[in-house]
Amino acid sequence: MRELVYYVASTLDGFIAAPDGSYDFFPLMPEPDVLAHLAAEWPQTFPTFAHTQLGIDSPPAGRFDALVMGRSTYDPALKLGVTSPYAHLKQYVFSRSLPPSEDPQVEIVDADPVTFVRDLKRQPGGDIWLCGGGQLAGQLLGEVDELVVKLNPIVAGSGVPLANREFAPHRFTLVEACPFDSGLVLLRYTAGMR
Repeated sequence: MRELVYYVASTLDGFIAAPDGSYDFFPLMPEPDVLAHLAAEWPQTFPTFAHTQLGIDSPPAGRFDALVMGRSTYDPALKLGVTSPYAHLKQYVFSRSLPPSEDPQVEIVDADPVTFVRDLKRQPGGDIWLCGGGQLAGQLLGEVDELVVKLNPIVAGSGVPLANREFAPHRFTLVEACPFDSGLVLLRYTAGMR
């Protein structure tokens, strides 16, 4: 069965974006050692347009063949006229207000995210990347099989939380911690008992 992997950048205090949804306080380009690691280990998580300049094969090999994201995560690309930011993956965008996409790699989904993702996980294929944002992650947290956090040495104070939901503790087990000289730590967790 396919796994849902929530791979996301976060501040030390657990925010993935500013209160207005922007994320420009995170470094635009990671330090060279971090960038080399991410390009080698997580190449599919870079937007398609960046592959050539980062020396990533296109399409990049890896564990994902699909991603799910919320409307707020998709909006920055749309504002730039990019309808398929991750054209190397099948993209499912959860929105109740967007019209159907004309791009064959993008499907606008107006359905319950949990039901949709459970069905997607049962279909054949590679793993599924939960690209963001906090609202969608909050709804799908019970379906997340692996949580990968790029923990940045930043305290934001407020913003969009890693998983925006009512209080309901959800346990994960640390399986890997990879610190970098820049202060970023890549943390990889698996889901606890369900």
